[in-house]
Amino acid sequence: MFSKDDARTIVGVIGNIIALILFLSPVPTFYRIWKKKSVEQYSPVPYLATFINCGLWVLYGLPLVHPHSTLVVTINGTGFVIEIVYLSLFLIFSDKKKRLRLVVIVVAECVFMAVLALLVLTVAHTTKLRSVIVGSICMVGNIMMYAAPLSVMKMVITTKSVEYMPFFLSLFSFLNGISWTAYALIRFDIFIVAPNGMGSLLGLAQLLLYATFYRSTKRMMAERKAQGEIGLSEKIDTYKNGHVSHVNNHV
Repeated sequence: MFSKDDARTIVGVIGNIIALILFLSPVPTFYRIWKKKSVEQYSPVPYLATFINCGLWVLYGLPLVHPHSTLVVTINGTGFVIEIVYLSLFLIFSDKKKRLRLVVIVVAECVFMAVLALLVLTVAHTTKLRSVIVGSICMVGNIMMYAAPLSVMKMVITTKSVEYMPFFLSLFSFLNGISWTAYALIRFDIFIVAPNGMGSLLGLAQLLLYATFYRSTKRMMAERKAQGEIGLSEKIDTYKNGHVSHVNNHV
């Protein structure tokens, strides 16, 4: 007979797959950053939030904190490594001021995770208490991860452009929130339901913004490209005219 545990396991596996896709969804964005050798107007905030969120969930899933949570460790450990790669690219292609600020935040996040792990493993003496402490903090971290794109959403509304709000990141944030909310509702878990329910709503809001400003973004990008081509054409004409004038002066 198909039990709740079976359903929960299946939904959990689906959630792991979607989470991995979510972690990999910014790859086109970072390919563009690498190609242009600049982070342009892209914000590191979502990646900083995901970095600490994954680190916290890895801690939560350790046998000494919350036994029998192998899938939690593997997917968040994978995400942690992926975020290190993304943040490294931000460091390489940011200007000096942004780079320094990014380093300070990353170091602060690492120190926080290390201190938390040390305190939890030495002060709390049961896995139940450790789970409650770390789980509560993970819930806050998850909310931070889902709320991080709010700054990008504000920029989208202000500029009426979704150029710097990656579509696939928004889409899989929404799907990830939905899958883990369903997972936690099968056997109610407040630590998972609260942040992922909120994440579903924020992901939906991002998709609605994308649908609202997609056409205006395309129009602005086309106009910018046209202006660039006109500017290049004028430079070529100026060069040609100058070259012809230079030749005539020697005839």
